[in-house]
Amino acid sequence: MINFLRGKVHELTPTYAVLDINGVGYYVGISLQTSQKLVHGKEAFLYTQQLFREDAQLLFGFSTLTEKEVFNLLLSVNGVGAVSALILLSSLEISDIANAILSNNSVVLQKVKGIGAKTAERIIVDLRDKMQKYSDTNEAALSITTDNKTKEEALTALEVLGIARKMSEKIADKILKTEPEISVEILVKQILKSI
Repeated sequence: MINFLRGKVHELTPTYAVLDINGVGYYVGISLQTSQKLVHGKEAFLYTQQLFREDAQLLFGFSTLTEKEVFNLLLSVNGVGAVSALILLSSLEISDIANAILSNNSVVLQKVKGIGAKTAERIIVDLRDKMQKYSDTNEAALSITTDNKTKEEALTALEVLGIARKMSEKIADKILKTEPEISVEILVKQILKSI
């Protein structure tokens, strides 16, 4: 099994590249996202996925490990072949695919050429539990959780100092909007200055 390739880009199109590795040309199917990161004549590194069929041995390349993982997840869905998976990865960002699956939005997936209503529904059902880590809402949720923890600790500290929670909460919200990475200590000090 070929796990990755490193070589000079000998040929480059939006759908495939030929990598020259020590005089051997490897034909690799790629997505548009990967194609945009490659430069003709320059060295490239691609994570690869090899597929064996009765009539062919196929090799697909990805600029990131995440793209390879999502490609394999899409392939695991009945009715989604390698070409459909590459078209999906070429048409949508990985986070958009993940968000569409997590929010049951089959319309977004159906806009992609070759993905019908039934296939879109099947992708959503089969991958719903596996796409959370590829969603950009994950990062947003993480920062909200951090904000809430910082805010909660600061408000508790101020209550101990005898300052009403309602008054300090509004000030905390304003400060956290402009400085989401603020520490509890600095937040407490800034609230005290603002009261």
